[in-house]
Amino acid sequence: MTRTPEEISHQLLDAARKAGAESADAIVIDGSSVSVEVRSGVLEHAERAESTDLGLRVFLGKRQAIVSSSDSRPETLAAMAERAVAMAREAPEDPFTGLADADQLSKGWDMDALELFDPTPEPSADALMSDAINAEAAALAVQGVSQVSDAAAAYGTHVVHLAATNGFSGGYARTSRSTSCVAISGEGTGMERDYDGDSRSFQADLRDPEEIGRTAGERAVQLVGAQKPATGSFPVLFDERISSSLIGHLLAASNGAAIARGASWLKECLGEQVLPAHLSLIEDPHRPRIAGSRPFDAEGLSTQRRSIVENGVLTGWTLDLSSARKLDMKSTGNAARGVSGPPSPSNWNLSLTPGDKSRADLLRDMGTGLLVTSMIGSTINPNTGDYSRGASGFWVENGEITHPVNECTIAGNLRDMLMRIIPANDARPYLSRVVPSLLIEGMTLAGN
Repeated sequence: MTRTPEEISHQLLDAARKAGAESADAIVIDGSSVSVEVRSGVLEHAERAESTDLGLRVFLGKRQAIVSSSDSRPETLAAMAERAVAMAREAPEDPFTGLADADQLSKGWDMDALELFDPTPEPSADALMSDAINAEAAALAVQGVSQVSDAAAAYGTHVVHLAATNGFSGGYARTSRSTSCVAISGEGTGMERDYDGDSRSFQADLRDPEEIGRTAGERAVQLVGAQKPATGSFPVLFDERISSSLIGHLLAASNGAAIARGASWLKECLGEQVLPAHLSLIEDPHRPRIAGSRPFDAEGLSTQRRSIVENGVLTGWTLDLSSARKLDMKSTGNAARGVSGPPSPSNWNLSLTPGDKSRADLLRDMGTGLLVTSMIGSTINPNTGDYSRGASGFWVENGEITHPVNECTIAGNLRDMLMRIIPANDARPYLSRVVPSLLIEGMTLAGN
């Protein structure tokens, strides 16, 4: 008889108690996926995967141990619990570890309001293949596209259940449907590549595969003839496709684990201005049909809407229970975990205040500079915020795009950069991170 993730998680807790654990929590993740890839209009690769992964964390006083498995047979659960308890006996004490108190736990949630699971039937392999073929054909139809290196479509379901001896038990299911295409233009050493793709919780929200393929092809063709830009100090416009990486660096620096280690360029900045005064950065884990939404975190605490930055001022850290205890604060309900590791702080859905100008307006205003559409590599000093990344995109003269550029490096300091960002109004509202194109003046650019 097939057992549900909820049943397996509670059987793990029973096994942990029997093995001598003082307290424990268990997470069970049940997933299935089907994906197809095509090349030249025919199927190149098809895969279906199903798995049930289990994670058990046990406590003996302030000692903890974690074990994981993909085998849910009763004898395996018992062996997992015995092994975890034996490991905990040998583990060093951690004064900040432990489950949430009962009064901290989430008591109820409205799963229907989050709309994480699409009730539409799973697409057939033929339907996925049709999407991939249509995306590939649309890319190849763009004049200048020499080949499509990858056209794919996929569907997956993900069911998670968390249970703990402090009384928490909760779970949810989510679905995902995606289409992607990578197109190549040019020949030989002049080849350029670019992509487009879309991933949604509900299949009906997914963009047309023809649009995805066509966009990938057009983007690849636009890069033909790329050259190195000039070296100097120029304004840089981070395209909406990659602008969220800048906000990602701010999130990493305000993560409670980094703050507790003292390894953050923001560690002395709580309550200080870190963005322009008219900008706020909002986290909202309750947005319907969004991949980052969830009713509770990996420690059973309620997730909540909060302002990470309000009117330019950094209001708080992103905390799980352990980092909150280290900093003598309260968890923000941001614990995330897999089956083989302890919880750690993580962010959910983010949105940055949009500007009142379009990307075209910012291009016009910047005069001469760089529009970045792709980035590679990363050298970020977590303690100082010094920033250096490889980039490619388009050169702008007198507010107009003139030619593609590549093989250049942009550099600056994140603290200074973020204080100078000018947002456009072109963010896609259905993404988990809703961040528009961002203009930063006076960045160091190394090209020729």
